[in-house]
Amino acid sequence: MYLITVFGNLLIILAVSSDSHLHTPMYFFLSNLSFVCFTSTTIPKMLWNIQTQRKVITYEGCIMQMQFSMLFIGFDVFLLTVMAYDRFVAICHPLHYTVIMNPQLCGLMVLLSWIIIVSIFYCTGLGVYLSLAGTHSSHSSATASVMYTVVTPMLNPFIYSLRNKDLKKGLRKLFGKVILKGPIVIDLKNYL
Repeated sequence: MYLITVFGNLLIILAVSSDSHLHTPMYFFLSNLSFVCFTSTTIPKMLWNIQTQRKVITYEGCIMQMQFSMLFIGFDVFLLTVMAYDRFVAICHPLHYTVIMNPQLCGLMVLLSWIIIVSIFYCTGLGVYLSLAGTHSSHSSATASVMYTVVTPMLNPFIYSLRNKDLKKGLRKLFGKVILKGPIVIDLKNYL
């Protein structure tokens, strides 16, 4: 699942960066959302623990993992807010869209998302995490954790791209119209 997550998100980033028709604010935000930082903060350690049959993490490693997780979750939340604003401007002010959503504003909005997250979540998250000492079922926590950290990020590339004709067209351009695989020719139009 982790490899599917990484591969799917990298495909979105490559498609957006390689196709000039996708150099719009919406796809700029989508490619930023596709960075797999959140899952990469927890899944490698979880996979290592599963492989070695150990459930050990150092205190410093735990604090660092929690801080990066909150940082990237917060960035995703603010980036989704920026994407909602982009769609609001496109729908409610279509004639002014290109003036309002210029490249400088888009870059500034992404930068502000990072700055807001660092200032809010990074400091307050540490305090909340250190003050909580709850006891609850470890099995239900583990199941919820896997759903939130693995399954949801794995589905995001499919949710954001499967019904998007422009992105599918960008993926076709990225891979070419036809992929040759041994003696069999696979036409991507049937799959995208």
